Amino acid sequence: MQFVDELKARRSIYSLGSDVAVSEEELVSLIKEVVRESPTSFNSQTSRVVILFNDEHKKLWSFTEELLKPLTPEAAFPNTQAKLQGFASGKGTILFFEDQDVVKNLQEQFALYADNFPIWSDQASGIAQVNVWTALAQLNIGANLQHYNPVIDERVAQEWGTPSNWKLRGQLVFGSPEAPAGDKEYMNDEDRFKVFGK
Repeated sequence: MQFVDELKARRSIYSLGSDVAVSEEELVSLIKEVVRESPTSFNSQTSRVVILFNDEHKKLWSFTEELLKPLTPEAAFPNTQAKLQGFASGKGTILFFEDQDVVKNLQEQFALYADNFPIWSDQASGIAQVNVWTALAQLNIGANLQHYNPVIDERVAQEWGTPSNWKLRGQLVFGSPEAPAGDKEYMNDEDRFKVFGK
């Protein structure tokens, strides 16, 4: 089935370059369309996205390195630094946010489900992230998903003027795949699935 093949093609690619054959305009159009078509609870459309290319993308990973240095044990920092510089070698980063004002409004409108709206918001973000990631893989664009929030949240807001009600949920780094993904291991189906009534 083609859909399953597309899911299998979506892997964490950490060795990235900037040699992407698809234009930036086409990538922006694709990302917008995929996020628009990704489902959200109550059709709340809580996902917000900032797309960084080239120097703006490199700026993100440069200040992430600055912010992590005082928080990382000195002996471990060279590995962290190498990892972040690897991200900077890619073509761009997609920052995924969730609009907390929408979440709060829904909590007020539907008090019975108030505790669930933050959970559903996170689920919506995850759906949008994996949908974009899978779409990029179909264009032979490698990607990996990072979560340096909340360490970088304030600086991201300063640099790109994101509203205070936008909560950063993930950073999808993308670029040309310079090395394949590693082997993927799967747990036993017996430990993961239960089927009844067949």
